[in-house]
Amino acid sequence: MNRIEAMNVFARVAELGSFSAAASQLGIARSMVTRQIANLEKFLSAKLLVRTTRHVSLTSAGLVYLEKCREILSLLEEAESGVMEERHTPSGRLRISLPLSFGLSTLLPLLMDFQREYPDIRLALDFSDRTINLAEEGIDLSIRITSYLDPIMIVRKLGEARLLTVASPSYLLEHGALEHPADLSRHACLGYSPQVNNRPWAYSIDGKPELFYPTFVLQSNNGDAMAQAAVKGLGITLLPDFIVAPHILNQELKAVLEAYEPSPLGIYAVLPSNIYVPFRLRVLVEYLSEKIGKIMPALNRSVSA
Repeated sequence: MNRIEAMNVFARVAELGSFSAAASQLGIARSMVTRQIANLEKFLSAKLLVRTTRHVSLTSAGLVYLEKCREILSLLEEAESGVMEERHTPSGRLRISLPLSFGLSTLLPLLMDFQREYPDIRLALDFSDRTINLAEEGIDLSIRITSYLDPIMIVRKLGEARLLTVASPSYLLEHGALEHPADLSRHACLGYSPQVNNRPWAYSIDGKPELFYPTFVLQSNNGDAMAQAAVKGLGITLLPDFIVAPHILNQELKAVLEAYEPSPLGIYAVLPSNIYVPFRLRVLVEYLSEKIGKIMPALNRSVSA
């Protein structure tokens, strides 16, 4: 029995609470997971896991063993990555969670260039705007665009995205201009929300954020859909610059309420709470930080021009 391999299988089962989920994440058969755990328990002469029809939980011995497994696996990863770093050949697999719109429009081209530059690093991309637990889903890196992150998260800020209020020229011609965010109450508004609820829009009034609750005639958990609705003249929407910039440059949308522009959203690299960050992951984060640090300011300038 390869004990390191068995430790890794055990740790995945313990963290995910499922033999099937661990097998899927590791890319092996469920029977292989079952055999590895059985061999490990036989070798240790101890019961590590309690199996029910719906869940797998740890015994007291399993809890102690899991902590030691994590330390050993982390040290092994550090040792192997250290050797690779000295040889300047980062390699291995990275699973990345990407926001849908920003991921497709901005990050995907960068990641394709990254893989050409680092062919020994294998990327697995998951495009979704949902909030995820990195450890539970085996994600090595999540890119999140938000105004708030939990302080306990391990993050690196990569850049900022402006929030722009936009409408089509035809809509503004028909319904009139806006002088103040309070004017939104008499307009049809298009709301973006991952949870599809009536989230307020925050504007800067005399240097302080103030919340406004427009009436949404249409809502969606996809920003590109709201931009298309605005282009069709259905109403006013508030979206990040990377979504609306092409429409503004094509004169399909016009920015309004610019004097009251909300605070920008942060673009963050979120890491799992591991003791050691693999070399391949550090290389990727540095790469994205450099590229996004150039792309977003250029995008801001083009929208403001």
